[in-house]
Amino acid sequence: MADDMGWVSDLLAAVQAAQPVKSVAVLGRVLREQLSAEEVTFLITDLGGNAVVRLTGSIEQGGTGAPEPLALAGTVYEGVIRSQQPWVSSEGRVADAASPRATRVVAPVTDRGDAIGLLELTLPAPPDRRTLERITEASRVLAFAVVINRRFTDLYEWGRRTTKLSLSSEIQHRLLPESFTCDAGRFIIAGALEPAADVGGDTFDYTLNGHGLNMSLTDAMGHDVRAALLATVVVGALRNARRAGLGLAAQAEAANEAVLAHTVREHRAAVDQSAQVTSALAEHGAQAMVTGQLLWVEFETGRTEFINAGHIWPLLLRDGHVEEVTPVVDLPFGIASQTSYRVQSLGLRPGDRLVLITDGMLEPQGHDRVLRRLIEETGHLHPREATRTFTQSVLRASDHDPRDDATVLCLDWSGPGWSQDDSSPPSP
Repeated sequence: MADDMGWVSDLLAAVQAAQPVKSVAVLGRVLREQLSAEEVTFLITDLGGNAVVRLTGSIEQGGTGAPEPLALAGTVYEGVIRSQQPWVSSEGRVADAASPRATRVVAPVTDRGDAIGLLELTLPAPPDRRTLERITEASRVLAFAVVINRRFTDLYEWGRRTTKLSLSSEIQHRLLPESFTCDAGRFIIAGALEPAADVGGDTFDYTLNGHGLNMSLTDAMGHDVRAALLATVVVGALRNARRAGLGLAAQAEAANEAVLAHTVREHRAAVDQSAQVTSALAEHGAQAMVTGQLLWVEFETGRTEFINAGHIWPLLLRDGHVEEVTPVVDLPFGIASQTSYRVQSLGLRPGDRLVLITDGMLEPQGHDRVLRRLIEETGHLHPREATRTFTQSVLRASDHDPRDDATVLCLDWSGPGWSQDDSSPPSP
């Protein structure tokens, strides 16, 4: 055990001593030395979760040029990401009659359920149990290295962009949580948004504090930079109110007033630049609206609070069957000043899967029957995989050209159990 701890400490020390842009390459060098590996590669998942990009060489070269995606569908890489289990295979290459076969190992690089990518090694011989354990530990260190160092460099983000992002998409991706998935034992939350390259107003967000889990899903009207700016106002207002310790109703009221204030500023700008004041006001005012859903779950008791601001209802998977949750609907953000938002209970039970969606999830079919069936069929999957299945179904139905964002936020709730004194989430 002491030797294993020393192994991990050496890896961490090497990563922390390296420049942020070189940390993964340095970890690869250490693994080549310690495991006699012929090749070590880190592959990062793209924004859509449909491909991986080899990053190790790109990082060493400074990340020039466009990333070269490797499609996941039907590959070993897809199997490792889906199963979150290492894959080992002898490739059958023999250097000479006395030499063992080279062996390829692919291990998941994951942090709290967020599938960051893959660690791929070519070893001179099949790994024993201890070597596999070390590779697993190395993949955890690699996840740590990426999470820590992506704050300081664009290269990890560069590797995730297998298609060029529009300006509105660039803005909106900065509004999303840094990790689209969080597996915390008592609950798992995962979100997905398509098309990743040209989104049009949707956002999702979540955060944990000492008492509970906050979630939000919003849809700003429009499909351009103005929609992205409106989404920025809403998400900023929600986060600001939340971080000030305000409850769900106050967060919704803050978002509503922020959208109204933003609308007034846009009106004034339109009036200043247009001789036809009335038409300018009508044009700009008609699009300043955001629908949304806010959710808060108390860890210790499981008590849930929910606000629906003009948004389509959530879907709930319970005991293998999907039902539509139909709480009362209040006005969208930005419609009327001093709007009151009603806090309701969703009554979550252990084993429930709650799915929040935007209308883009339903547009290709015009109804929710296909999505309901998919939610039931994917009930056994990790929410990370289920959300990707949902958004991919929309892309297929729209021939990969949806007219609106397709966004989903999925919560698996296993039940209350955290104490306020806990320093970390419980294990599953």
